[in-house]
Amino acid sequence: MATDARERILEAACDLIASDGIDDVRIARVATKAGASTALVHHYFSTREELLEQALVHSFETAGAERFAEEPEGEPTASRGLARAIAASLPFPGDQERDWTLWVELWLRAVRDPQLRPLAADLYGRYREFFAAFIAAGLESGEFESDRSPEELADLAVALVDGLGIRALVRDPQMDVETARRVVADQLAAALGVTADALLATD
Repeated sequence: MATDARERILEAACDLIASDGIDDVRIARVATKAGASTALVHHYFSTREELLEQALVHSFETAGAERFAEEPEGEPTASRGLARAIAASLPFPGDQERDWTLWVELWLRAVRDPQLRPLAADLYGRYREFFAAFIAAGLESGEFESDRSPEELADLAVALVDGLGIRALVRDPQMDVETARRVVADQLAAALGVTADALLATD
């Protein structure tokens, strides 16, 4: 199907951007990895720049739909939901690390290209709302205690995850991804009046 071919091409581009960097990705290499012809790639994407931009959009939309769409009602407690949100938002090996690498490319391009800034802002908006939903549920139930709004606390969560996640992504010897997860849990737990262990339990 046409949709499958386009998605296969976008996934191949995402894999190459994550592994080799956006500057080294060429249409011929994407076509080879996707098992497609260069003519088919050009059928869907008129230029290399369009392909790369759409690959970043694809990564965002796919991860957003899969990772940032969970509802608080699906979790037994707000703490468990927030613990899962923290774990889902850090660059653990596999798909999450790949997505982080792609998002770093998106943020860098958005600095230079104003047309990409709404996409980056949309990513952050969805990311912030994801945390705010779990925090609001805990505040409403009394499980969490804070004088700050869910949105303020979500901004804190995003700042912690982003700052520590970048350090883990670049292999800072002082901040691997599990350490980042513990530090995020410690800081949010203190802000929400719960134990750090409550924000580390995802099973």
